[in-house]
Amino acid sequence: QVQLEESGGGLVQPGGSLRLSCKFSESVGAFYGMGWWRQAPGRERELVATITVDRDIRYGDPVMGRFTISRDSAQNTVDLQMDNLKPEDTAVYYCGAKKSKRENNFWGQGTQVTVSS
Repeated sequence: QVQLEESGGGLVQPGGSLRLSCKFSESVGAFYGMGWWRQAPGRERELVATITVDRDIRYGDPVMGRFTISRDSAQNTVDLQMDNLKPEDTAVYYCGAKKSKRENNFWGQGTQVTVSS
């Protein structure tokens, strides 16, 4: 059973930065695609950023230019650097990954990010 474990969430002031990390129980090389999604109270889960095995990267419009996704094959992690955070970035952030285009994502348990003064 694939396990994904997120870390790095917390409370930060507007304009601050956080770095999220997702640790894989298997080699990241075994996965076609991976990334981050978020869900705020009362809202649907939305795409934050994804990266494929070919290193094709996609960002959601609200985070473009502020967040950076990266994959570390040596550490078997996928990380999300979040800069210039805004209150509207407050959400539970989930790591997801799948082994092929056709499969559904495996999901982590989520980590809370709160942006508030």
